Amino acid sequence: MGDLYIVATPIGNLEDMTYRSIEILKNVDVIACEDTRQSKKLLSHYGISKHTISCRARNEVNSSAGIIKLLQEGKDVAYVSDAGTPGISDPGSILVRAARDAGFRTIPIPGASAQTALASVGGFKGKAVLFEGFLAQKSGKRKKRLRELLDREESFVIYESPYRIEKLMTELSELEPERILIIGREMTKIHEQFVEGDSKTILEMLGKEVTIKGEFAILVSGK
Repeated sequence: MGDLYIVATPIGNLEDMTYRSIEILKNVDVIACEDTRQSKKLLSHYGISKHTISCRARNEVNSSAGIIKLLQEGKDVAYVSDAGTPGISDPGSILVRAARDAGFRTIPIPGASAQTALASVGGFKGKAVLFEGFLAQKSGKRKKRLRELLDREESFVIYESPYRIEKLMTELSELEPERILIIGREMTKIHEQFVEGDSKTILEMLGKEVTIKGEFAILVSGK
């Protein structure tokens, strides 16, 4: 029986791969990827030439069945998402559940994660940080969940796209305009940027001091 390795990959800087993750990717039989084109850039950087297959959100159920067959044949399979840790606001959880239910070992190969990277430089008080990831796109659900998060004691982390970051800052400024937060943009990349302030201040900075480009991670201070 083969093993399934869940391998974290860099969130931007390709040098953030661990020695162990590189060795795993070199030694498995097949690498399943959220996007094979994206993953091949990373594999090429480290001189890794392996058979790759697609396992993205839209085909994860069907692809998982194929990966289970590979495991049954005794092949070791690694799964990588486009960036960061699979299953954390990325595909992977359906595959992991299918493999575990079929009796196969699922082995984590930890590494980069946007939420821990941002929390590590936040400096907010408290032991706990709640991870929320991407909010619902519908305004009613978004605001309801934001209100619930803001009412908690813990700081929390949200992911947001450049297309909705202004909407998020507007919603936060309407709900709790004085709450302090830190946004991380293009983390670990050349144009990495961290900005701290209340939501209204950051909203005014968007498109000026803060370029609206790349994925955003937002750390909101606790109540």
